[in-house]
Amino acid sequence: MDLQYFLCWRVAPLLLLMPCGLQCMSVHILNEGPVYVIPGSSLVLRARIEHETLEEVSTVTWEREPESGTPKKETLATCPSGSPKCAVTRPSVRVNVEQQEMTLQISEYRRADSGVFAVTVTDHAGAKTTAHCIVREYEEVHHVSVSINVSHSLLVCGEAWGTDPHFRWLHERVAITESVGMISKDGTTLFVTMAPICGHFTCMVSNKRSHSSATYTAAPCETESRGTTAAVVCLVLLLLFGGVLAFLLWRRHRHNNRGERLHEHLDDTI
Repeated sequence: MDLQYFLCWRVAPLLLLMPCGLQCMSVHILNEGPVYVIPGSSLVLRARIEHETLEEVSTVTWEREPESGTPKKETLATCPSGSPKCAVTRPSVRVNVEQQEMTLQISEYRRADSGVFAVTVTDHAGAKTTAHCIVREYEEVHHVSVSINVSHSLLVCGEAWGTDPHFRWLHERVAITESVGMISKDGTTLFVTMAPICGHFTCMVSNKRSHSSATYTAAPCETESRGTTAAVVCLVLLLLFGGVLAFLLWRRHRHNNRGERLHEHLDDTI
C-alpha cells in the first residue's frame, strides 16, 4: 500500500505536466479592442504567440465574422508553418509572420470589413487556441444636444453615436472660467456656479472625422444690460453737461463783448 501511495505522488505531477505541450500555447491580439478604423484607411491587427520551446506551430489562420446577425465566418488568410507566404482570400489582405508575432493588414478598409476578427494557432498535435478582437467603423459626430437640470444647476451635453468624441464648453463664445462653472472629467457635464444662469452656453463636440455643436440659451445676463444702460446714461449726461457748459461760456463771452462795446461808445461821446 505504501508503494502505491509513493508511486501515485511521484507520477501524478508528471501526468499534469505532460499535456502542457498541448495546452500551454496561447495567442493574444495586442490591439486594445474594440478597434475603430476610418473608412479608406488601413486596418492593422497584431498578435503574439506564447509557447514552449518544444512546441511547434503548424498553421496560423485569420478569420472574420459579423458582430451581430447570422454568424458567417470568412477566412482571410492561412499561414502554414515553414512557408514564406500566406494564402490570402482577398488582394487587400496582407499577413506578416515574424517569429512569435504576426500582423494582419487590410488596405482600403470598408464598412463591410467590420466585425469580430479571430486569429487561431494550431500546433503540431492539432490543438488550437484562438484570440478575438472587435473591429468597428470610426463614426462621425451626430446629433449634439444640450439639456439643463435647473434644480442642480447642470448642463449636460449629449452626442448620438460618434466615435471617441471630445467635448468643449463655451459661455458667450469664451472658454468656461471658474466664475461660470466647472466641467466634468469626461467633458459632458457643466456644473454652473454663476447665479442666476444666464447667457449662451455652447457645447462643441469633435473627433477625427467631424465636429458639431449645440447651444442652450438662458435669459440675458443682467450685468451686461446694466452695464450697457449705465454707459448710455453716462454718455447722455456727458453730452448734456457739455452742452450747458458751452452755452454758459458762449453767453459769458457775448456779455463781455457787449460791455466792452458800450464802454467804447461812452468814451467816444465824451
